[in-house]
Amino acid sequence: MTLDEEPSGTEDPHHPLVLHRIKKDEEVSWRTSATRQIRGHCSCTKDKARAKLLGFFPILKWLPRYQLRDWILGDVMSGVIVGILLVPQSIAYSLLAGQEPIYGLYTSFFSAIIYAFLGTSRHISVGIFGVLCLLVGQVVERELAAAGYPSDTVLVAGGGYNTSAALLVAQGNSSLGRACDKSCYAIVVGATVTFTAGVYQLLMGLLQVGFVSVYLSDSLLSGFATGASLTILTSQLKYLLGLRIPRPQGWFTLIKTWYALLTNLADTNVCDLVTSLVCLLVLVPSKELNDRFKAKLKAPIPFELFVVILATLASHFGRFHAEYGSGVAGAIPTGFLPPQLPDWSLIPSVALDAFSIAVVGFAITVSLSEMFAKKHGYAVDANQEMYAIGFCNVLPSFFRCFTTSAALTKTLVKESTGCQSQVSGLVTALVLLLVLLFIAPFFYSLQKCVLAVIIVVNLRGALRKFADVPRMWLANRIDACVWLITMATSALVNTELGLAVGVLVSAFCVLGRTQRAQAVALGRSPSGRELYEDPLAYEGLRAPPGGVAVFRYQAPVYYANQSLFKSSLFRATGLDPVEEKARRRKLEKKKKKDGGNPGEAAAAAAAADVAALRRSDDAENGAVGEEGAGEPDAGVTKVLMPAGKRKEETAAAAGGVHSVVLDCSAVLFLDTAGVDALKEVRTDYQDLGVRLLLARCSASVLDTLARGGYSPRNTDREEPVFFSIGDAVRYAQNVSNGGEDKCDTYC
Repeated sequence: MTLDEEPSGTEDPHHPLVLHRIKKDEEVSWRTSATRQIRGHCSCTKDKARAKLLGFFPILKWLPRYQLRDWILGDVMSGVIVGILLVPQSIAYSLLAGQEPIYGLYTSFFSAIIYAFLGTSRHISVGIFGVLCLLVGQVVERELAAAGYPSDTVLVAGGGYNTSAALLVAQGNSSLGRACDKSCYAIVVGATVTFTAGVYQLLMGLLQVGFVSVYLSDSLLSGFATGASLTILTSQLKYLLGLRIPRPQGWFTLIKTWYALLTNLADTNVCDLVTSLVCLLVLVPSKELNDRFKAKLKAPIPFELFVVILATLASHFGRFHAEYGSGVAGAIPTGFLPPQLPDWSLIPSVALDAFSIAVVGFAITVSLSEMFAKKHGYAVDANQEMYAIGFCNVLPSFFRCFTTSAALTKTLVKESTGCQSQVSGLVTALVLLLVLLFIAPFFYSLQKCVLAVIIVVNLRGALRKFADVPRMWLANRIDACVWLITMATSALVNTELGLAVGVLVSAFCVLGRTQRAQAVALGRSPSGRELYEDPLAYEGLRAPPGGVAVFRYQAPVYYANQSLFKSSLFRATGLDPVEEKARRRKLEKKKKKDGGNPGEAAAAAAAADVAALRRSDDAENGAVGEEGAGEPDAGVTKVLMPAGKRKEETAAAAGGVHSVVLDCSAVLFLDTAGVDALKEVRTDYQDLGVRLLLARCSASVLDTLARGGYSPRNTDREEPVFFSIGDAVRYAQNVSNGGEDKCDTYC
């Protein structure tokens, strides 16, 4: 924009501000625009190919600049520590996903390697995440039941689960013709869900829709995670008590699970219960110590690994499985199984579940990566993160893995132990590889109740959010309501439904705020500056000059609130044009019957209405500021004079308002319905002899008004649009006092 300046270099406060719009390029047809974009995307040069390659494999950017001396020690230490923590957690969260322990180790191993090559965050740890494991586990249990497999946990000779060694043994359901046992089919379902979710994420990355994460607010994600944590906690109680009950399906699983627990409480396995209590008494205080002294500790103490080792030794030498019937992990094979394709026939059944899993996984990953990038002063690419997490799901799904995303707890550990790059992720993968090749079989006698304790203890952070509810309520009640509704729906009704309900509630809250916006009468600063603000918010404001009322509407005007905008403005001005026109027509008909002058009667009735309304308004609100207490126009006029059809009638009607200035600075956008609403308001007020003026419109709003035909150029029949409220007020006074109805402030 360019600004016309006075030749003398001084500004005349009575001279209207004139800004000249920059001429925009002529709009091209959609075909031309599409052709240009296709050519731009399809053209290939050496520099463009190199940039695409480096963008798709970020490791090629940062690895050549890796500061070996300064970073290697921190990366190795953080990688080893996270790897040690992942061993018991991977085995434990396999239980939550309805899989065997080996698959959790596979999942953590492959995701760490793939994200190191494709991710743009230096600090996040990608692997098993409890909420996603819960979602996968629910799908697995549902499909197992649909396929005819027994829904309860069945022990086999020699272990708790049917083991991975039986993958190729034809024990399957003969009616289905599957050469696959229950555990085999469970991982087929899990891998198919993971593959489908990964495809969704890759498609979203291809379509450049990484921005969708901004629509999932922090309160929504926090409430969803807390509600899912309650479901996870409830699902693990049966292992803490040693009960063998099926996982409920459908809605209200939390209530169904508690009912099953209370019904079967007499069958509690005392050995599992005692082991669970001992592990809880050890892990809860130790976790608190780690949190309290994390600033003094160079690395968190891996109490979980110590508990797993000691519990495994106690279970093995105490023969807990054979003597007391305690459920154990069973045989965990070493090495890797050959890759296999997902079950294509299952994709239609799990497609909807996979979409919610894909959205949750991506949103959590992007939120954490952006949070740590901002903290450490670098940038992440949301769309590349979509590709990275998508490939972390698609490729491992061929190796019997389930869904992954970033995990906050392990990311915090990674950052606090000196992580500088994703080299730490490669070190973590190396630790997991050693476990997969040599150490995994030693966890044969590990009790499942110990794994459940590890899961429950790691839910502390999410469950602590309940203590923050009062603070959230004081800070923002709408966000607190979104949190509570999302949490309650996720926990009590259905986990996936909780996410959808949270999104809908957040959207309706945003829409509701635009529905609640009101037209606010503005007062003028007494200091002489042309500042207009809400007199209910600031003291000492005076009414605008006589005959002019200034209002502000604090929301966009669009199809959903255009009627509310009109009613709000009419209510604030004290005059509804439709009702006023009807009243006048009725009065004129009555006077015609009586043989009087309808014009004089209308003016007299209008003056009487104004006097009555002003008396009631003064009694209710008083003067706006002390300085204007003795002036006749000291209060901000909230009553609009029902003007006659002629200026003489208007002037005779006790000094009523002849112009309304609408401050549009808070109007972010208009649509066609919004422009039409402004046209209707202007026409209705013009019929009553009142002028509507717009001020402080943004450039986009001005363009919309021009396209909608509100203020066509090169015409004297339409009111101008002003850059400042002061210009609009002076223009209205000038015209009212008989000045020329012209202005150079068209926008």
